[in-house]
Amino acid sequence: MAKVGGKTNRKNTGSVAPRLEPPAGPGLSHRQDVLVFAVLLLAVLMAYQPAWYGGKIWDDDAHITRPELRSWGGLWRIWFELGATQQYYPLAHSAFWIEARLWGDRLLGYHLVNIVLHALSSFLIIVILRRLSAPGAVLAGVAFALHPIQVESVAWMSELKNTLSGVFYFAGLLAYLSFDQTRRSRPYLLAALFFVLALLTKSVTATLPVGLLVIFWWKRGALSWDRDVKPLIPFFALAAMAGFFTSWNERSLIGARGAEFDFSPIERLLIAGRSFMFYLHQLLWPADLIFIYSRWKVDAAVWWQYLYPFSVAALILIAWMFRARTRAPLASLLYFGIALGPALGFVNVYPFRFSFVADHFQYLAGVGVIALIAAMVDRLVCRLKAPSLALRRTAAALTLGLILSVLTWYQSRLYADPRLLYEETLRRNPSAWLAHLNLGFLANQDPLEGKAAAMAHYRAALAINPDEPQVHANLGTACMEMGLYDDALKEYQAAVRLAPGYSDAYLDMGADLQHLGRYREAEAAYREALAIKPGLAAAHFDLGVALTYLGRRDEALAEVKEALRIQPDYTEARRLQGDLASAGENGQPGGPIARSPDAETHANLGERLIETGHLEEAAAEFREALRLEPDAAEVRGMLGDVLWRLGRAPEAERELRQASRTLPRDAGIRGSLGNALQALGRLDEAVAEYTVALQIEQGPSRAELLNDLGVALAKLGRMDEAVSKFREAVRLNPSLSTAQANLARALHGAY
Repeated sequence: MAKVGGKTNRKNTGSVAPRLEPPAGPGLSHRQDVLVFAVLLLAVLMAYQPAWYGGKIWDDDAHITRPELRSWGGLWRIWFELGATQQYYPLAHSAFWIEARLWGDRLLGYHLVNIVLHALSSFLIIVILRRLSAPGAVLAGVAFALHPIQVESVAWMSELKNTLSGVFYFAGLLAYLSFDQTRRSRPYLLAALFFVLALLTKSVTATLPVGLLVIFWWKRGALSWDRDVKPLIPFFALAAMAGFFTSWNERSLIGARGAEFDFSPIERLLIAGRSFMFYLHQLLWPADLIFIYSRWKVDAAVWWQYLYPFSVAALILIAWMFRARTRAPLASLLYFGIALGPALGFVNVYPFRFSFVADHFQYLAGVGVIALIAAMVDRLVCRLKAPSLALRRTAAALTLGLILSVLTWYQSRLYADPRLLYEETLRRNPSAWLAHLNLGFLANQDPLEGKAAAMAHYRAALAINPDEPQVHANLGTACMEMGLYDDALKEYQAAVRLAPGYSDAYLDMGADLQHLGRYREAEAAYREALAIKPGLAAAHFDLGVALTYLGRRDEALAEVKEALRIQPDYTEARRLQGDLASAGENGQPGGPIARSPDAETHANLGERLIETGHLEEAAAEFREALRLEPDAAEVRGMLGDVLWRLGRAPEAERELRQASRTLPRDAGIRGSLGNALQALGRLDEAVAEYTVALQIEQGPSRAELLNDLGVALAKLGRMDEAVSKFREAVRLNPSLSTAQANLARALHGAY
């Protein structure tokens, strides 16, 4: 039988590095297994409690299933349309799809699923190490579960990719160990199935077959071609296919190419060596964990950068020299490096644009080192003189768990508030332009900070990295929303010059050109966006609007229909489709908002004045827009809503009635009319308007309409119906405080 590797040490063959690790003891009973998992799950839940209600971080919006993909057709696109999701990990995105169907945009569920999956992986590690007769199995599982290096993978919703693929990875490893003992086909096929599931969730799990060979060498001292290598050949083939596809996808579709990724073989070796030592240091001493680490300047002419790969080589050489005494340290280092392999810089991955290292890259890799240290600690515990070995091991696990839980709890606090996370990142890493980008996005959404604060962050990001297209695009959006359309156009042009495949920048550029009244150029921008990403529903819709302004109704209708095919619940597209169809039946060209550029400028200014609370000035701008374009029904609806807010209900009703006659299927106008009628005390009419609005509106505004309807019903004394509407509003939008307060009032008879 051929041997692969070093000579077999007969004293160690079949043992588990006997001079380092004491016997692991008997396995756990089924009841004890359940107890261990329950305690582990409870500990992880408590350690991550600060992150339970954490908000969306960085690219969570790109991973949590978008509305246009939440249908059965969207699930088909996740599996069979490249580019439908940010990365082609169809099983991970199918899991997000299921979660979106279960709890929509309520984030608690996403966090709890990540936590439970992480606890399950930790428990599987305990089972695997016991199957291998490795000591310190429970210690290793506790360390993996509660180590603060894992916070980024568990508290960041996008990293469901890690926690779910981890379960499949460890389940596949456990099944293959069963096959290795029994040589039966059933565990082999089960291991293959879990491996495929892991690859479809995250392709970094492709390192599993190599990791298995390291484990077998550690156990037996040598590798057999027939016993160890040959059965893994199909696994290696699957791993190679997944690796090549992911590498192509990262370069071709995600954008991991260009000057930022142009490294020589020597430079890649320097990156790999430094990354290996960085991850090992962070694992052993997790004192300064941050979300975005500094991106090193790699220079093959700088002598000290070679110290990192030499240090890795020295560690492996020392471990090799001690292999006759114990193979565990060498196996641990090899497993660690192999599992880190895809993130060490030998292949391009998109996050290298921001940093060469990230905590979530070593989610699986740390197991090797953790298992070694746990075995060493267990040996020390066994040497202590205490009443009971079981009590000593329990005390060690509890002590380690408590220390790590405190560190993890503290680290997970940062993930409870995205703003806090980015600000802390900038405090520790002032060069993190990505943190400025994300803070700018948050400021742009916050009426208290506003767009000026957002623009300040975007400009700070550009001061650090002037060639970042996404920052230019976001700055352009902030400029556009402030009415600085020419400035916005310059930023969008910079974005697409730096990133010609940036579909969203073309989309926003089209909107900006439309504001400038340059509809033919807007059409060209939308078509560029669709050439890059044909399945972009928003681009089809916006192109339809531009074509409407150009008087090309049939083409516009075709684009709107395509938007609805891609995203069936696209409310604005459905409304525009109805208006275009109606215009066609009447033999009239045009669309729902055929305003002149000057009228549109006044209308946009009115909308911005509403955002800043200047309602009287907003009403004046809407009136001026209507003087220039009297048939602009949408503007008339906004004027009516502002008049209602100003307490001028009779005027509001008059404007809203006229707007609703032109746009009878506009849920917003019907809802605002209901508000005006309620203010006038005409409650039955208000209920009728809210009911019609609810028949039309199936999107996020539905909760507010239900709340308004509930108030009208409560005032009419129809309390049971009111309570039902308030409950439904709270179910749809748990953060709608007015609905929660109204529900409490209705239940306590306060109306």
